[in-house]
Amino acid sequence: MITLERLKEYYAKEKVRITLHCFERCHERGISNKDIRMAVLNGEIIEQYPDDFPFPSCLVLGRDDYGRVIHICMSDNGEGSEIITAYEPNKDKIVFEDDLRTRIRKKG
Repeated sequence: MITLERLKEYYAKEKVRITLHCFERCHERGISNKDIRMAVLNGEIIEQYPDDFPFPSCLVLGRDDYGRVIHICMSDNGEGSEIITAYEPNKDKIVFEDDLRTRIRKKG
């Protein structure tokens, strides 16, 4: 199981990498590296994906400096982390409970 403490440790040791795909998508979404870092450092893990390939990953819910909610999907290879994607929860695609922690897939 991935822990938030471990992800914070990776940031402290500069062992967090952002994939090119994530960098490009975040640029389109107006989410900076600083926004992602801040959201992870003040966030919480809301979902675990232990069977992801090639490494387990998790979904972090956090807020940037402006209070904007961001979800960050991060992997853990045991020595560092890779940011897979980051986005603002979009209720048009996935409905979240008011706490933004619990997702409910829309039917149809």
